[in-house]
Amino acid sequence: MKDVLTVIMAGGRGQRLMPLTQDRSKPAVPFGGIYRLIDIPLSNCINSQLYKILIFPQYMSQSMVDHIEEGWNIFSGDLGHYLRIAAPQQRLGAEWYRGTADCVRQNMYLIERDKPRYVLILSGDHVYKMDYTAFRQYHEQKGADVTVGLLEVDRSQGSEFGIAEVDNEFRIRAWAEKPKDPKPIPDDPEHCLASMGIYLFRTDLLLDLLRKTEDDDFGGDIIPKIIPDLKIFAYPYRRLNRIRDYIHVMDPDGSRRLQLVENTRDSQYWRDVGTLDAYWNANMDLTGIDPFFNLYGSLWPIRTLQRQYPPAKFVFNQPDPTNPRTGTAVDSMVSHGCIISGGTVRSSVLSYNVTVRSWAQVDESVIMDNVEIGRHCRIKKAIIDKHNIIPPNTEIGINPLVDRERFTVTARGIVVVPKGYFPREPRVRV
Repeated sequence: MKDVLTVIMAGGRGQRLMPLTQDRSKPAVPFGGIYRLIDIPLSNCINSQLYKILIFPQYMSQSMVDHIEEGWNIFSGDLGHYLRIAAPQQRLGAEWYRGTADCVRQNMYLIERDKPRYVLILSGDHVYKMDYTAFRQYHEQKGADVTVGLLEVDRSQGSEFGIAEVDNEFRIRAWAEKPKDPKPIPDDPEHCLASMGIYLFRTDLLLDLLRKTEDDDFGGDIIPKIIPDLKIFAYPYRRLNRIRDYIHVMDPDGSRRLQLVENTRDSQYWRDVGTLDAYWNANMDLTGIDPFFNLYGSLWPIRTLQRQYPPAKFVFNQPDPTNPRTGTAVDSMVSHGCIISGGTVRSSVLSYNVTVRSWAQVDESVIMDNVEIGRHCRIKKAIIDKHNIIPPNTEIGINPLVDRERFTVTARGIVVVPKGYFPREPRVRV
């Protein structure tokens, strides 16, 4: 994969993720306790032996830049490896990036300087595992000019995506953006092929297209126009994606052991966490005994910046039937620095340095770093952004009518508490 240059689009505003994206870009949003969304495609690159990576940020990018510079400084220049964050420079005019294609166009000089054979274009804010080596092999086997990563989705969901119409060889014959009646896969009338925002171009073709057109986007503009004249192939993700990993399996006697499998359960997993409900769902998919998306594999690890906090601690075991106080967490992910001090956490994801005080209950929630849940609080189906000190006896996610008066509440009923909504009370000197 030495002749492949990877471009990661990381400038997403993430308007539908407000207020989580009020001070950060979408790829910088925390995920799974200790990760950020940008860690997912970066880890896929490393696991696929892709070591030449360009990241193109734009909106509210500083926290993401800090995260990458601190946690991803693992590339050897002596070996020709690099990870570069190319800030917007308005090299071709006074405008910022108008879309994915325009973003690459304004940074063509970085591609020309490297002279790769292929350019792999990725989104920086999707949750999935993918072997880009197999993606490249498929591209070459088909003799393709461009290969597009596509996800098999129910036709009822097709109106939410860019949809490719393919023939029996999976060559793309037409493209429609959010069609009301999406075309099905030839051998599967119940499903259609939706864009994942993943493209593999021959470099000479990509640069030629960007010079000849002023189109803003790949999916909405460039791909539909070149379909009649070039060989554009679909890569059906769920059919072809294969990830080898060790997973835990349950034996008939109830014991658990590691087993090497060729196609893990999350080889079929993909989420665009573009909405608050989708983001909450993706985090909930990490919990439980057999998670839909597994962060514990050894052959396909997801790496990140590891913060230096002490181990998580669970304290108090007072099973007094009249006033029990036990610090427990079940079906949950609890990060370093957390203290479950007499409270109960169920089916939740806790980031660094979260404290759950006595008799508090946290259920089906995403709690970001530096949050304190006060005594007797009840938190259910919530997303609580960082730097919040929740006062004792507070209820969030219990009464939707009350929650809507001060917080964002999603269609599914997820309550979102913005960063610093409950500030720490200042200490008064006496």
